[in-house]
Amino acid sequence: MSHAANSLSPHAAFGWCSKCNVEHRLSEGPAHEHALELMQELTNLTRIDYRSESAAADPGFSTDYLFGAARGQMFGVLAAEDRQGGVVILRAFSCQYNAAWNVAGWAPPLFDVAAYDQIMIPGDRAIKELGREMDALESGHEKRLLQHKRKRLSRSLMKDLHGLYELSNFRGETRPLAEFFRETNGIPTGAGDCCAPKLLHQAVRRNLRPLGIAEFYWGRTNRSGTREHGRFYSACLDKCQPILGFMLCGAMP
Repeated sequence: MSHAANSLSPHAAFGWCSKCNVEHRLSEGPAHEHALELMQELTNLTRIDYRSESAAADPGFSTDYLFGAARGQMFGVLAAEDRQGGVVILRAFSCQYNAAWNVAGWAPPLFDVAAYDQIMIPGDRAIKELGREMDALESGHEKRLLQHKRKRLSRSLMKDLHGLYELSNFRGETRPLAEFFRETNGIPTGAGDCCAPKLLHQAVRRNLRPLGIAEFYWGRTNRSGTREHGRFYSACLDKCQPILGFMLCGAMP
């Protein structure tokens, strides 16, 4: 197993803060060793629902999922200090794990899952129905109209879903996700769903002070070949860097 660090930055999480006019950074620090411990746990336990007894383990949370068609994903660990000076370790997985947003013992997403489902389920159903209607048609004017309709519906759905994301920082400030991508070509798919935002958001909610953060990839190599099993990586540039400067603001004494 390789544990080589990513060479993009000596800091595991970083981003420009427009309020402070400086780049806030958080290194791996003590989180690195805890990430290695998590790797060992994933190897030995072969599932992520570690709080469940073996007899009650959910097959959907097996790590076999990460080595199949879905391929692997990122995992992250945040070492933090509570107000009593004790060390608290938070864990996160990127996006969903086999269609699950919430798994006991892992940082939740940056939105209310029930509200997300109320928007996502009917919206996705409508988009798929348009797709079936299109498949039944030969190429022509009517099919092109349906294609445009589906594209508009898809954009509207993503806008509504992104509107549920709330980013918080250690100064007690909250901002919508869209605010950080106004000067780009839109919000990248998966923005706000990576490990670093989940971990920092959870730390804010629990009044914890970050000491270090470490992220690694676990499972079958991704399709682009940019993520390999057992390797550490800095937070991604396109989805995370635009928001981490704000989220890290106030984290350092």
